[in-house]
Amino acid sequence: DRKEHHTARAACARRPRGAAAAAAAMDVINGVREPLVDFTKESIRLLHKCTKPDRKEYTKVASRTALGFVVMGFVGFFVKLIFIPINNIIVGST
Repeated sequence: DRKEHHTARAACARRPRGAAAAAAAMDVINGVREPLVDFTKESIRLLHKCTKPDRKEYTKVASRTALGFVVMGFVGFFVKLIFIPINNIIVGST
């Protein structure tokens, strides 16, 4: 135990404390910076690869999106329509 303590102390004495702190800070900065740089490069590559939709593709996507809104609206309406009487039965019984 005593020998390990002296070995660790000698290692600290050889390296200046400021250099160790700077190295640790650079490791942290690089650990945050590298994923951000990779994400940015991949995003730019994706944007260059994407194309603007033509009129036919755009109308197809827009009409299907509108149909989805209508269907979800009807589902919500019918669920509400079914649960209003059920809620009145439950609340009215107390």
